[in-house]
Amino acid sequence: MKKVALLGASGSIGKNAITVMKNHPDEFQVTCLSAHTKIDYLVRQALELRPQAVVITSETRNDERLKQLQREGIQVFYGDNGLTAAIAVCDFDILVNALVGAVGLLPTLSALERGKSVALANKETLVMAGELVTTAARQHQAKLIPIDSEHSAIFQCLVGEKIENVSRIILTGSGGPFLHRQANQFSAITVAEALNHPKWKMGPKITIDSATLMNKGLEIIEAYWLFGVPLAKIDLVIHPQSIIHSLVEFVDGSIKAQLGWPDMKVPIQYALTYPGRRSAPIRELDFAMLKELTFFYPDHNRFPNLRLAVAAIQQGGSAPAVLNATNEVAVRYFLANKIPFTAIPALIEKTLAQHRTIAHPDLPAILAADQWAREFVDEVVLAGKI
Repeated sequence: MKKVALLGASGSIGKNAITVMKNHPDEFQVTCLSAHTKIDYLVRQALELRPQAVVITSETRNDERLKQLQREGIQVFYGDNGLTAAIAVCDFDILVNALVGAVGLLPTLSALERGKSVALANKETLVMAGELVTTAARQHQAKLIPIDSEHSAIFQCLVGEKIENVSRIILTGSGGPFLHRQANQFSAITVAEALNHPKWKMGPKITIDSATLMNKGLEIIEAYWLFGVPLAKIDLVIHPQSIIHSLVEFVDGSIKAQLGWPDMKVPIQYALTYPGRRSAPIRELDFAMLKELTFFYPDHNRFPNLRLAVAAIQQGGSAPAVLNATNEVAVRYFLANKIPFTAIPALIEKTLAQHRTIAHPDLPAILAADQWAREFVDEVVLAGKI
């Protein structure tokens, strides 16, 4: 039986992961669960799954529902520091990191340093500290297994292949809700419109990233670190039907692709069962029902976050951490109706221009760059200098 620590249990990835594990109760034992504010959900799952520990990362303390878990013999940790504390003491074989934002970095490093496999849905971990994370995985002989549907597709296509035979990795993306919106209308985009994704039901932050296509920019950076190929070998195409989740082209011209109806339970289950596969109650792909599969290149002028993400990884060092932190804060301001949609890339570009990049930063330098970027964006927004 595989022991699983699940961080971000109350989000869309976390809930799907729990469904996958409940579908195979003889194969998985949950030993740790975390949530941010959804205490009722966390307690309900903990009482059913009986983990060693739970983590609540909000400021909630002395909640009677959490005290109930303690009386049941379940340890309760609090705050972002509680994530790494729980990972340090819990018994697990694989960490499913479904956290959102920079908070996912330290638990990932903690698990890797223990030699544990990490099933990664937290984009920010590799964007902020790809060099540190991949080095830790190699040094401690720990596996990094992607959960994002695009990176899982690439991971599956590479099974049995040599990376030196890859000529191109092709990420796909649905294009988000504003695929056909005119650029001169972007400043009027509302929060409600941006949260209305045509394909996926996700949390607010990643949904806004999908609307700005920053999610694709972050995925390019992730692919760079996960698969160890030069940036020039990573392409992106828009594929509105979201049937082909990504492709790999090889030096002989052959192309492998992973296909299926959009369902995050597929890459989650593959990460949990790798290198094996298990049956799953997933909708079968009926090729006769597929009327068309279309592809085209993204418009970097309408979606400048793609250009900014590529520029950040080309600059390297601490620049991707600054990109990520700035985007997180800018998205938060947009969701609070404090800035327009078009201010998100404007803030990112302004912050990157002001940052003095540190080459090969260690963890303290990465965290310092992250903090500097957040404070810089706060100052710019509060001063109205967008």
